[in-house]
Amino acid sequence: MTGFAYRNGRLHADAVDLATIAEQVGTPAYVYSATAMQDSYRGFADAFAGVDALVCYALKANGNLAVIRTFAALGAGADVVSGGELARALAAGVDPQRIVFAGVGKTTAELAAGLDAGILQFNVESEPELRALDALAQARGQRAPVALRINPDVDANTHDKIATGRKHNKFGIALTQIPTVSALVRTLPGIALTGLAVHIGSQITELEPFRAAVTRLVELARAFRADGHDIRELDLGGGLGVDYQGEHPVPVGRYAEMAKALTRDLGCRLVLEPGRYLVANAGVLLTRVVYVKDSDGRTFLITDAAMNDLIRPALYDAYHAIDPVAEPAPGAPRAPVDIVGPVCETGDMFASDRPMPPVESGALLAIRSAGAYGAVMASTYNARPTPPEVLVRDRDFAVVKPRAALADLYADERLPNWLDAAPPRPAAKRGRA
Repeated sequence: MTGFAYRNGRLHADAVDLATIAEQVGTPAYVYSATAMQDSYRGFADAFAGVDALVCYALKANGNLAVIRTFAALGAGADVVSGGELARALAAGVDPQRIVFAGVGKTTAELAAGLDAGILQFNVESEPELRALDALAQARGQRAPVALRINPDVDANTHDKIATGRKHNKFGIALTQIPTVSALVRTLPGIALTGLAVHIGSQITELEPFRAAVTRLVELARAFRADGHDIRELDLGGGLGVDYQGEHPVPVGRYAEMAKALTRDLGCRLVLEPGRYLVANAGVLLTRVVYVKDSDGRTFLITDAAMNDLIRPALYDAYHAIDPVAEPAPGAPRAPVDIVGPVCETGDMFASDRPMPPVESGALLAIRSAGAYGAVMASTYNARPTPPEVLVRDRDFAVVKPRAALADLYADERLPNWLDAAPPRPAAKRGRA
């Protein structure tokens, strides 16, 4: 994993020993490598050199302000899917004219926020959303910049819960509705249709689903132009997979060459929305083994991280490589263990029957590929504070989100007036003489 490697027997993020971070920040903690993020972004952007392309980082993968700012400083825009993500992108300094607002259920308040900010485009996903945005824009004397998100009915061959481009998924405008929507747009003075968009899912490791989706989008762009619409932008979405467990995802260079070849004759600007690809392997969840428990032939490494910190294994049966921070000796024997957290759920498990070298209580582990859909999906289940987030750059590191204090977990809760008085303490029972 770029940005994380053993040096002198210790696992480092860039040039910082992860044990040093654990000592100063505590565990569990998310640790991100700025170097890895920069390398991923530059590799992605360079693959689209020679064409008019805008790379918009997808905030849903990791919405930390320092992460967003890292990409914005490299020239990235932002792909947002909520009013909260829009506010984050603006707070991190992203140019509004480089922000794309996607999402299947934008509220009137969220549409208004996008209009107020002056964003690049709304990726509209339904006829009702199109009408709502038109009414709002007209009332303000504006024209809303729109790309219609098309559902291309393409199977991305990924996990069922993160596939978004099949006709039975909730996303996008169905192919059968295209003629109706194309005609409708011409009757809506508050809408400026300038683009088409597609997004077929996440963690896609094959080229052919992308090729099928882009091919369909190009065909539709020609049809919309023939119907009198000035289509100038093609939003190809994101979804490019990363290597969690030897998947060998399609290289970004091959993906870019395919996209450029299929769209070259249209003269459209390409909008790309990578998220996981840029941050997944740029982060680890650093955790400490609390106990090593042997139970009826099974060995459990019980860590201080739990499913509330990283829910992907429980939610998707997702695989994450897990390594000791102290480098194992060459040829160290490995034995199967279950790596679990302290939450009161059997599903609170990071790995089952995972071959691991000898690990003792107190040892530090790094759960790899945790930069995407890790901290951003964390919760306070079991009244556990969310982990801090740490950004490393070369020899420096900074806490970019501190660990929540226990009192923070209920600081925003209020007792109703009929519960204001503290309940009486029960009288102590007296023992028998």
